[in-house]
Amino acid sequence: MTSEHLTHWIAGRPWTGASERRGDVYDPATGKVTRQVDFADTAVVDQAVSAALEAFQDWRHASVAKRTAVLFAFRELLNARREELAAIIVSEHGKVHSDALGEIARGLEVVEYACGIPHLTKGGFTEQASTGIDVYSIRQPLGPVAIISPFNFPAMVPMWFFPIAIAAGNTVVVKPSEKDPSAADFLARLWKEAGLPDGVFNVVHGDKPAVDRLLEHPDVKAVSFVGSTPIARYVYETGTRYGKRVQALGGAKNHMLVLPDADLDLAADAAVNAGFGAAGERCMAVSVLVAVDPVGDDLVERIKQRIAGLTVGPGCAAGSEMGPLVTGAHRDKVTAYLDAGVTDGATLAVDGRAHPLTGATADGFWLGPTLFDNVKPGMSVYDDEIFGPVLSVVRVSSYDEGLALINANPYGNGTALFTNDGGAARRFQHEVEVGMVGINVPIPVPVAYYSFGGWKSSLFGDTHAYGEDGVKFFTRGKAVTQRWLDPSHGGINLGFPTNS
Repeated sequence: MTSEHLTHWIAGRPWTGASERRGDVYDPATGKVTRQVDFADTAVVDQAVSAALEAFQDWRHASVAKRTAVLFAFRELLNARREELAAIIVSEHGKVHSDALGEIARGLEVVEYACGIPHLTKGGFTEQASTGIDVYSIRQPLGPVAIISPFNFPAMVPMWFFPIAIAAGNTVVVKPSEKDPSAADFLARLWKEAGLPDGVFNVVHGDKPAVDRLLEHPDVKAVSFVGSTPIARYVYETGTRYGKRVQALGGAKNHMLVLPDADLDLAADAAVNAGFGAAGERCMAVSVLVAVDPVGDDLVERIKQRIAGLTVGPGCAAGSEMGPLVTGAHRDKVTAYLDAGVTDGATLAVDGRAHPLTGATADGFWLGPTLFDNVKPGMSVYDDEIFGPVLSVVRVSSYDEGLALINANPYGNGTALFTNDGGAARRFQHEVEVGMVGINVPIPVPVAYYSFGGWKSSLFGDTHAYGEDGVKFFTRGKAVTQRWLDPSHGGINLGFPTNS
């Protein structure tokens, strides 16, 4: 057992207490424990929230220019040290190095967007709304906010939220996944180096007790969450019951509809890239390919050929294209779906358990890319969010049947259409009941100045992440009506005021 130890970051420094509970952190490529992380109890969470509340008293009054300067400094530090952060992500999550760099780049986009906070929080002004009266609007921060993030993007998902929250004048407590917690601590140290006042950015590690305390703590004003749908629903219902503003992004079952006129090589490449990147541990992964007759056989064959050439190995190895899953327990859960799919009548076209490993030890949490064909609704491989490298092919006879299949699904996170028909594409983006749509783009994650979020059981709350929705979530509006009396006004009038 390693002696390396990770603890909380509170009020600008590592926590110095003694934790009663700790969790193991693994290197997924080797299956070995690399460090232990402290788990927060209620008292530790209270310390972090107290630090955030104290820091808020000054940070809320910091000038927009000061906040922006700190944000720019953080951006420069993160950009300069992205390789270090990527190595941390690879060592704890298992994704390949290029994918880790990619998630940092997408998180940086939100940091850069938040650097524009002077423009993003500008209000409106109406002169002479009534005689001698002006009306204007302003946006103000909420207070301490909590961010509860998942294991699959330990850097990017927190950066969906905290840059805008901090830029707008809030203070933050992040609870990262206990499976890969080190990225959050790295980011905390960068914030301190960038000049962020102590207590504005805090990190507490742990599991359900830490989450529950954040949800019920009276000084936490808002909660941002990304994870599975059952937990997202729990976070939303619990947080709102305690009077908090909550945005809880849940699970997904993303469909990719391929029409007969599509470029099948492009579609096959996209299905493999979006289905097996990050070992399928993405909420925007394509997990269902809907093939409109007669292209199903051709597509399956092209995908099989591409899978055979994929290099599966440690994320730190230069040639690896897909790494391991995050934990042994998660790998075993995903693997169980392979037998379940066969039992339900699906065709196991490619069994990921037989995929060769390159430069890897068998003790890692490995499962190669897996392909099911002839999948139907009602099978567990179709109905459940597997969150692993398992791609299911469903055959349909028409565009209408494919659209109906997508719209009937309880999830509505992301979807994609592959076609060369502009009319079909325009109809699809209008008719599909999903929050994020790609046209010949398999993972349609919006850029930072739009917003990320799904429909139906993929989102609980009224606002999406980052973009304009993010600014609205982390601020609250105030309208001010003012009148400065002219010295010549005089007189008394007890009547009801009216416009002149």
